[in-house]
Amino acid sequence: MRAKAVRTDSELECPRIDAGLRARGVELETLPESVTEEQLAMAVADADLLLMCYTPITARVLDGALRLRGIVKYGVGVDAIDFAAAARRRIPVVNIPEYAEESVAEGAFALIIALARKLGALHAQMETAGWAWPTPCWLGLDLAGKTIGLVGVGRIGRSLARMTGAGFRMRVLGFDPYVDAAQMLAAGVEKVEKLDDLLGRADFVSLHAVLNAETRHLIGPTQLGRMKPSAFLINVSRGALVDEAALAGAIVAGRIAGAGLDVFSREPLAKDGHPLSALFGRPNVILTPHLTFYTREAMDRLEEETLQRCDELLAGKPVVVKSKDPRLRAQTTGVVFA
Repeated sequence: MRAKAVRTDSELECPRIDAGLRARGVELETLPESVTEEQLAMAVADADLLLMCYTPITARVLDGALRLRGIVKYGVGVDAIDFAAAARRRIPVVNIPEYAEESVAEGAFALIIALARKLGALHAQMETAGWAWPTPCWLGLDLAGKTIGLVGVGRIGRSLARMTGAGFRMRVLGFDPYVDAAQMLAAGVEKVEKLDDLLGRADFVSLHAVLNAETRHLIGPTQLGRMKPSAFLINVSRGALVDEAALAGAIVAGRIAGAGLDVFSREPLAKDGHPLSALFGRPNVILTPHLTFYTREAMDRLEEETLQRCDELLAGKPVVVKSKDPRLRAQTTGVVFA
């Protein structure tokens, strides 16, 4: 019988994945981000592979997928997958954790530089007025000598530490209960044991934690209150790490200096009806549409490795899990750990 694959989130074009699966003789069905749970359940009912990026994969979807050999998250975060349902059905789950480490770190660094030098506001001024004179409203900041606080010191956090520390002579602090001081020191990061201490010392706070029950709203009203009024928040990880209503309130009230955000609890972001809608048009805020990962080189790596994981599943081999995420590491069926 011909194998079938379903790929959700077809708005993210992955021509090498699609062509590669079809070249392998796999019947491929692509579905948009707007697919309903019922539609997805129907599509996956006779599928061998499920490839997803953002679409929620629920128990209802998995319970009727009697042929499913595995779920491949073509990306990093796996919080949209019901792991209990997958384990009950003995369906292995794998992600692609390494493809965009440098790309996302570069994106975070771009937001830091843009905020420090007011590039967004200056671009808007040039578009409307054609010029800006060196008046105090355009006064920027040097990064050298400033302190960046990394909340999460995994692969992306360590890459950003190298760029900001060795590259721009910033002091780099890190909070991560799962990374010890020696590992941080090797990456040029000074370990801080308490999040509040990091927040109170940093000029830029950059989030690089996974999203789970422990980290949801890790940055809330209390934590924002610990930040310096002159500090900026950067989030290129997961929107729900932040209480977005509290963040919007802190920025509007001037309790922190601003923010650079690439991820949001509800995507796409909207100019009305979203907890962060009030931040549109503010000169001290830069909003990008969850695209810090989206470079030519990163997409090449993503598509190549996704096909490797698909090949393993189609051949009936254990799928290689490279991620350190405990949800993926807790799997006992159909996986091998790299």
